[in-house]
Amino acid sequence: MRLALWQGYSPAGDRDAALLQAEAALASAGALGAQALVMPETWLPGYNQDISPNNALSADDPVFTRLGRAAASADCALILGYAERDGDHIYNAAICLGPDGEPLAHYRKIQLFGPRERALYRAGDAYVTFPLGAETVALLICYDVEFSSHISSLRAKGVTAIFAPTANMTPFEHVSRATVPAMAANHGVSIVYANYCGSEGDLDYQGHSVIVGPHGEVLAQAGPTPALLIADLPARRPAYISSQNADLRVIE
Repeated sequence: MRLALWQGYSPAGDRDAALLQAEAALASAGALGAQALVMPETWLPGYNQDISPNNALSADDPVFTRLGRAAASADCALILGYAERDGDHIYNAAICLGPDGEPLAHYRKIQLFGPRERALYRAGDAYVTFPLGAETVALLICYDVEFSSHISSLRAKGVTAIFAPTANMTPFEHVSRATVPAMAANHGVSIVYANYCGSEGDLDYQGHSVIVGPHGEVLAQAGPTPALLIADLPARRPAYISSQNADLRVIE
């Protein structure tokens, strides 16, 4: 399966700019044969924005119809983070629009990071898994992917690939360089980790988005500037897939 991610500067509340970047990235990814493209966390309206009901989107907002048309035109699924408004609550959410443009999956971030996120958002309480191409996919968002128990639970559900929109800032460079590859290797799952780069308000994003294979191999990694990454997931080699979940001895 060929996968892509877009690492870019935050649209910083400019919805038209956000949609144009997503559409351009989709067109390029589709032209290069990618079956799915992952965008950063809360791409709409941008991560470090004053999130409110005024700029949060409902899951059926017309922008997703527009993005669905772009996904269908590119024949490439789109995974995009956004601030979701649902009644009186706001969630840090991600949506997957399938290669036919139709909604395929919806997820709400479980592990909210720091006091700002906990003040803005209500935490999600459920995993989502779905088939895409030859993979069984789950969505996680940023901090979620750093919790081994979540990765282990998803692998137990048959998940083979995790798509993770993120907004990882300095000084947490170790996450993309060490934590994500280790999670992939330890649990035998591929991970697509799509980050911002540049600055947004008082945050400096570290970039270094990464696509990691199921044996922990780094298939593609960005630097600190905008990038479209494309990588083919390798064939799973059973002898190289970690068996630690089955082998674990629980010590009381």
